Amino acid sequence: MFKKSLIALAIGGFGIGMTEFVMMGILPDVAKDLNVTIPQAGHFISAYALGVVIGAPILVAIAGNYSPKKILLSLMIGFTVFNSLSVFASSYGLMLISRLLSGLPHGAFFGVGAVVASRLVAKEKAASAVAMMFSGLTVANIIGIPLGTYVGHNISWRYTFMIVVFIGLLTVIAIRFWLPKIEKSEPIPIKQALKIFKRTELWLILAITAIGTGGFFAWYSYITPLLTEVSGFDNDMVIFILMLAGLGMTCGNILGGKLADSFSPIKATAILLSAMTLCLITISLIAPIQWAMLLMVFVTGAFAFSTAPSIQMLMIKSAKESEMLASSVNQAAFNIANAVGAFLGGLPIAAGYGYTSPELVGACLAFGGILLSISVMALRKKRAKQAAAQA
Repeated sequence: MFKKSLIALAIGGFGIGMTEFVMMGILPDVAKDLNVTIPQAGHFISAYALGVVIGAPILVAIAGNYSPKKILLSLMIGFTVFNSLSVFASSYGLMLISRLLSGLPHGAFFGVGAVVASRLVAKEKAASAVAMMFSGLTVANIIGIPLGTYVGHNISWRYTFMIVVFIGLLTVIAIRFWLPKIEKSEPIPIKQALKIFKRTELWLILAITAIGTGGFFAWYSYITPLLTEVSGFDNDMVIFILMLAGLGMTCGNILGGKLADSFSPIKATAILLSAMTLCLITISLIAPIQWAMLLMVFVTGAFAFSTAPSIQMLMIKSAKESEMLASSVNQAAFNIANAVGAFLGGLPIAAGYGYTSPELVGACLAFGGILLSISVMALRKKRAKQAAAQA
């Protein structure tokens, strides 16, 4: 499974994962340098997420007449250029624009990349290939984000984005020389491609992504105060515990791909969301016990990211005639999950219920994803019965 072509996609995933999440670690440094408040600097995170939601469907729709390799090359060139703007941003406005632009290629790259990865291997290994691409994003949580945060704190946050730019250039070179030429599908008029959004199943899958995986973000968005205020870890330990979570994400991503290859993607999704629900409930109960918390950080990270390959394959198989558009829109839904999870997870904290309350909110969101998965299975069963009756 360690094909050079898949490694090229994984390198791109590493760069995207780093630029998306490292801002959370260097936020105080950016705020101080640009002379803005922490809440104002938080707008840079929101701007990136907005860029993902805007760019995913629009860029794929525009690029539909080009080969997948050309699309991926163009996206990573844009990614590199837009992140270089962050290196030189000298004001709040310029940084906001650069982060918005940097988010544009994100969803389209993962969306198109997931389709390409599934075509590079045998059908029975498609989900594992998609997991290989997403492994770059998870490895970024182990290496890239801690490195970028350290550089931002001790040297300059601008050097952190220089590292991102270097990874972008590396990805462009890797895609150029390692990714084989893949024939483009027959071009579909945008009006016809958009017909996939008339399907109930597609909206249910997007809801699984936006709501079900939002359970992870309800927990992860507030993991630092949970670790320090409830579990009693020192602040210096937090970065290492986050690396442990990243290690869990990497392992879970790979295992999730294998599970989706062994079962149908929808069954794998339901199973993994069930496991994540139980993990989040467990964390709310054992958070004061340090050794148990360390174990659950790893396990929860694993189950959370194990859903990514199965949900992505579920979307690709549900919209084969417009698979790149559907796959990219699903990436936008992942960012909606980030926003929804963080927002809803913060509500009980603001109401005074403490830092173990977001886990229960997350469990409810993950359980909602299970119910939506069951709805997809029921819808498919109903369609199969109708088809059998007509036959």
